Amino acid sequence: MLYLYLKALHIIFIVCWFAGLFYIVRLFVYYSETKDMPELQSNILRDQYTIMTNRLWNIITWPAAVLATAFGIWMIIEMPAWLSQPWMHVKLLFVVLLIAYHLKCHQFVKQINNRTMTKTSSFFRIWNEGATLILFSVVFLVILKSTFNWIFGVVGLVGLSVLLMLGIRLYKRIRDSRK
Repeated sequence: MLYLYLKALHIIFIVCWFAGLFYIVRLFVYYSETKDMPELQSNILRDQYTIMTNRLWNIITWPAAVLATAFGIWMIIEMPAWLSQPWMHVKLLFVVLLIAYHLKCHQFVKQINNRTMTKTSSFFRIWNEGATLILFSVVFLVILKSTFNWIFGVVGLVGLSVLLMLGIRLYKRIRDSRK
């Protein structure tokens, strides 16, 4: 029964972690768009986005990441047999990628705090898809528990990500043509 409680808590904090990652990147998009605004408006919005970024990052996203990881480790301690499953090895690879993604977002948060952010909103729109791909991959992997079926799922996700990137570029062209 302990394992099921750990699993429930792990899922809850994974949801919170991803919610934080998805929203933080939206804040990065908004922050980077202030570069094209008049100075007074830009400064006001940058100050507000900095406050929002820090609250989201330090109060929700980091704690959720730590707790999701802690409950995941605890689950493995309770069920060490999972480590002998090939799908778990792939899942843990995605966890490492998620942690790397999280740490890179942390660098962007620091850049916002130092007012040294140089990336464009287009970059962050594409960057946001990284978390989406990790989330989809892990969910399909955990549900299917089959590397073979999972490979087809990832190929589909890569195709979806290409379509998303093309959509982002098309949206940018349409937005730019209206200016």
